[in-house]
Parts: sequence; C-alpha cells; structure tokens
Amino acid sequence: MVHFEPKNDAAPQADAGLAPVTYLPGAAPGMKRRSPLQAAASEPEAEIDDVDADADADAETDADADALDQRERAEKVLLHRLRGRSLSTVEALLVLNGTGVDSGEASEVIEKFIQLQYLDEAKLADQIIHSHNVRKGLGRTGVEAEMRRRKLDPSVMMDKLEELPDDEAERAIDLATKRMGQMERFDDQTIDRRLTGFLMRKGYSSAAVRLAVKAAMDSRGGGSRVRFR
Repeated sequence: MVHFEPKNDAAPQADAGLAPVTYLPGAAPGMKRRSPLQAAASEPEAEIDDVDADADADAETDADADALDQRERAEKVLLHRLRGRSLSTVEALLVLNGTGVDSGEASEVIEKFIQLQYLDEAKLADQIIHSHNVRKGLGRTGVEAEMRRRKLDPSVMMDKLEELPDDEAERAIDLATKRMGQMERFDDQTIDRRLTGFLMRKGYSSAAVRLAVKAAMDSRGGGSRVRFR
C-alpha cells in the first residue's frame, strides 16, 4: 500500500498572487490618504487669502490716490485765491481747511508755498502800509489794526510798524487842513468834533489828533467864530 506525505511549503499558496505594498513619497504606514474631493476643498482657502491680500493692497493704493488728488485740488484752490490778492499764512490755512484736506497735508502745503514765496507776510505787510498809510492816510494805529485783521505774524507786524516814518503828527495836520475845506459852514465846536472823529477813525493817536485839529483851525486865520448854517 502506498502512502503520500503532505508537502510542507514555506508560504501559503493563497498569498502567491498578492503584490507587495508600496508607499508614496512622504507617506508612512498608518497615514490616511485624502480623497481628491478633500484636497480640492482645502485649496480655495489659500486662494481666498490671496484675494483678500490683493484687495487690501488695492484699497490702500486707491486711498493714497484719493489723498493725492485731494491735496492737488486744495493747492489749486489756494493758488486761485492768491491770484486775487496776497494772503497771510493764517488766511491761507483757513482756505485749505475749507477744501477738506487734513491738517497735516495743509501744513505741508503752507510750507511749500512759503518756500516758493507764494506766501510772504513781509511783502503783505508792505502792501498794507502802502495802501492804508500812504494812500488812505491812516495812522500807525489804523495800519496796525488792518495787519491784525489780516492775521499777520506778530513779529512781522511789529517789525514793519517800526519802519513807519515818525511823521504821524505832520500827516494828521495835513489831513485835518484838507478836511477843513468841507467844514467852512460849521461853527468851531462842530468843526472840532468832526475833525477829531475823522482823525481818530483814521487811526491817529490822541496827541496827534489834538495837535492837528488846533493847527487846522488856526490855519483859517485864528480866532474862534460862530458860524450859522
């Protein structure tokens, strides 16, 4: 009788058809593999961040452009005003504030215009002296009042007032004498009152006014007279 012994193979035949397991680079055993849908779902987050960053950069650029346009408009407004007449720095600043430009930009424009000599307070003070002292005959007080009204720098104003010739009394006498020609029909008391008021409004000192009124009345030939209208 023939006996057959089972053959002892080292590896089961059932495993003979399985291929060896390999891993992708960077992967390790036990790591879960993301599906294509999961990978695709995470990509828009990075794209959104990039879009937000671009939008912020564009907004900053637009804001800078708007600020530049506003400053240019403010400079044009100020230049237009300066073509009409000279301005003090305070007056110029008020013009700029009216354009809506911020205070920092306004200060920079003022400095720029001073450097370009578009704003010159010393020159403006000379113009006021010429128009009010020389042409209109205003005294020192009247000239100073106009400089203060125009908001000139106090140091510039004082320097220019010191340059005025010391001839206030002579100027007051000249004005009062000329004014007398319009008052011949009045009595002395009325003439005194009207001449005094006229010279005071011109900005002459009280001492200069008293001297001028007396000189003007004496120039008629002296003597107090009563006149009737």
